Formats: sequence, structure tokens, C-alpha cells
Amino acid sequence: MAQKAVSARGLSVRLVCLAFGISETCYRYRPILSDENAEIADWLIRLTDNHKDWGFGLCRDYLRNVKGFEWNHKRIYRIYCELELNLRIRSRKRIQREKPVPLAVPDEPNDVWSMDFMHDQLSDGRSFRLLNVLDDFNRKGLGIEADFSLPAARVIRALDQIIEWRGKPKRLRCDNGPEFISQDLEKWADKHDIRLEFIQPGKPQQNAYVERYNRTVQLAKPIPV
Repeated sequence: MAQKAVSARGLSVRLVCLAFGISETCYRYRPILSDENAEIADWLIRLTDNHKDWGFGLCRDYLRNVKGFEWNHKRIYRIYCELELNLRIRSRKRIQREKPVPLAVPDEPNDVWSMDFMHDQLSDGRSFRLLNVLDDFNRKGLGIEADFSLPAARVIRALDQIIEWRGKPKRLRCDNGPEFISQDLEKWADKHDIRLEFIQPGKPQQNAYVERYNRTVQLAKPIPV
């Protein structure tokens, strides 16, 4: 603004500096050492490219103590920030996850059955549940029990109906839902000599066959009221 007032209005430098509250030294200042700034920037970029884990401190110490440059540390840091080298983002460490154990395939029908619940809504907004039962050997859906409420007694009744025409399984795989861990289902399994196998909490991939079957059922058309 001061320079524009001098050039456009023809005022004296002294009068303009008094009007704007700046010194004549500030008015006449011209930036110098631009070539050195470029050299400093060149060195900083080269150092940070070759040494990914170097920050400002190591770069400054290398330039002053190893290379013998007498550049002021404030000046080096200013150029370091202008190059946005202080904003470098470190790569995230990848979490080592355990490789999931492949799901075993039964050797014959009625070796392992899988069962799981699904939740959906009717067109009027009412919620209902589906109990899906699957034979892991051939991925055949053995039964789908649908109702607004499916307690352990209904689960047992649905399994009895399937066993009447299909025969009983050796093992039943399911999650840790309240209907599956109930004492009624446990007593029923002991009575029929069926072993209940519960997957680990939060790991539905251990019951992948019926989970995939649930997806197939979910893609079907909605049930009308």
C-alpha cells in the first residue's frame, strides 16, 4: 500500500511511512539470498527423500555439523515448513490378523446341521423372525420357520419336524443366541444324542454355510401381509 501511494500519488517516502506507521527501512527492504533458499530447499527435499524417518532436527544437524553450512536454524525451519515437510504422514502399521481356519465340509448328510435366525419386516412395518436350518454336506435348506416370536420351544418343535422326515444330525452348529443356549434346547439335544457346537462370539464366519444361505433368503421377494 505504501509503495502504491508513492508511485500513484507522487508522495514522499518519509510522509507515506509516517502515514502507514512503518519505517523507511521496512519500505526499502528487498529480499535477498533467494538462491541460498533454493539450495536449502534442495538439500531438505533430498535428505527427507533419502531418509524417510528424518525430521527437522536431524536435517538441521546434518547441514550444519556434517556439511558445514552456517545457515540459521530459524531460516532452515521456515523453508522446511514452506515445503510442508513438517506435515509428512507416517504410514499406518497393519494389524496382523490370524488367518481363519477353513470351514470343514462334512463327509455325509446329517453329519452337521447349521441353524441361524434372520430378522425382517412386513410391508406394514411389523418385525418377524426366520429360523433357517441347513445341512452343511450339500447346503440344502431343511426348513424355514417364520413367526413374530421364536422361543426355544418353537426351535425344538421345528427341529423335531425336520427329524421326522430327514433323520437326526450328529451335530448342530449355531451361534450364542438366547434360544440356542437355553436349557430346554440343551436337554433336548442330550435326549436325542445330538452335540451342540457353538461358534465364538463375534465370528459369524465360523457358521458361514448358513450365513450364505441367509443371504439367499434375503434376496427373495418380501412376504406380503
